[in-house]
Amino acid sequence: MKRKAALILTVAMLAGPVAADPAADYKEFCADCHGAERLGGVGPALIPETLKRMRGPRIAEVISEGRVATQMPAFAQEMDAIRIEELAGWLKTPLEGTPEWGEAEIMASRVLDEDYVAVDAPVWDSDPMNITLAVETGDHHVSVLDGDTFEVLDRFETPFAVHGGPKFSPDGRYVFIMSRDGWVQKYDIWALKQVGRVRAGLNSRNIAMSGDGQWLAVANYLPNTLTILSTDDLSVAEVHEVKGKDGTPSRVSAVYQAPPRESFVLALKDVPEIWEVSYSKHPDPGLFSGGLAHDWKIEGPVAQDTPFPIRKITTPDYLDDFFFDQSYEYVMGASRKGDGGQVIDLVIGHKVADLELPGMPHLGSGITWKLGDTTVMATPHLKDGVVSVIDMKTWETVKQIKTEGPGFFMRSHENSPYVWVDVFFGPNKDLMHVIDKQSLEIVKTLRPAPGKTVAHVEFTRDGSHALVSVWEDDGAVIVYDAQTLEEVRRLPMRKPSGKYNVWNKITFSEGTSH
Repeated sequence: MKRKAALILTVAMLAGPVAADPAADYKEFCADCHGAERLGGVGPALIPETLKRMRGPRIAEVISEGRVATQMPAFAQEMDAIRIEELAGWLKTPLEGTPEWGEAEIMASRVLDEDYVAVDAPVWDSDPMNITLAVETGDHHVSVLDGDTFEVLDRFETPFAVHGGPKFSPDGRYVFIMSRDGWVQKYDIWALKQVGRVRAGLNSRNIAMSGDGQWLAVANYLPNTLTILSTDDLSVAEVHEVKGKDGTPSRVSAVYQAPPRESFVLALKDVPEIWEVSYSKHPDPGLFSGGLAHDWKIEGPVAQDTPFPIRKITTPDYLDDFFFDQSYEYVMGASRKGDGGQVIDLVIGHKVADLELPGMPHLGSGITWKLGDTTVMATPHLKDGVVSVIDMKTWETVKQIKTEGPGFFMRSHENSPYVWVDVFFGPNKDLMHVIDKQSLEIVKTLRPAPGKTVAHVEFTRDGSHALVSVWEDDGAVIVYDAQTLEEVRRLPMRKPSGKYNVWNKITFSEGTSH
């Protein structure tokens, strides 16, 4: 056997290195996360349209070393440098044909369940405002929990790879769930039944619900669009092609609603702009007519036949994520590659302050609370073990709280004296820090599942209990007494990621990211 193996090795050496086969390597190492057709799945699409800001050498580096603060692993042990370079170059080649995905294609994908029947009242006896949804990414399901008893009322299948937080209708009856490959699902919590599904994009980031509950905005990486759906029947209200003022196409990094402004606000991935899209029946003519285009740095005259006029605001840097103040007048934004942030005043359409935010802040997970006579915002960082606390009057850093590693999520509640923040990345991923809101000191560090990833906290409606995820396929949702910090119950689940309480989300409860 040894002689035979040596002979095989000698023949292989004489034949020279095996030619790289990037298509085969993609199928083996990439397709599970990024889709068989490179159009995205758990991970983003890998085609020139979505890799436009990354050159070949940078792509090769990511393949080889992985990507900090993401689920992208390193493949240097599986492929040599030549194979990685070939794969990086192959990913920059266009597809034979990138699918069109406009209104016609979206509507053709729409399916409304024939057996769905609306009910007049919930089919269960729980508090409808204290329902909590737990997203289980291990097998693509959502568990519907009674927030008082923590019993599972239903467990339903979702589209593949749910991404971004689900959004509830203002009355808490319906929930809308989006997957990374663009599917939007409508589910009736009262009836415990799916209403229907529609594919609003091919590769998507997140969704936002309008304050009046009529519209759902879908942020797309592919194609470069913002899709607006009717929440009533999932039909297309409008598809906005996303291009900057200079005509550069852009992916949409994130979309959130700004209820007092009756608008959606978008961060763009590939141009230094943020967009405000009005869903008001009577938008402010000063903002959306184009009359103040020079002073406000907004788009010129807007077509009058659209119910969703757009305002484009130039920013000093790209924004991958952002956070609002309580008045929704200010946007605090940051680039994933930057070491700081910026504050944009939506009223005047200009940057008004810089933020000290090192270590790739995760502003989408930021929260606020009262500290003395001011309000502060706090955010974890995806690269550094620190939580930054910012005074929202002065925009100055109040404190940088050292943690045992980079975090991803943080949560609190107006009835809780504590902030909870995970240590999502690195060797201490099994830790959860509990921080006193007033002293800004870590008062306790929990390790509920040694060696396993512990992440994401959600509170019950009254803030009496905190729900924590053991983010593993054989994981669990752990229920804590939010005052004593003692474990109350453990619910086995398949890689539970986010939990979302109806009341906290529809009321924009303090301590809940929006």
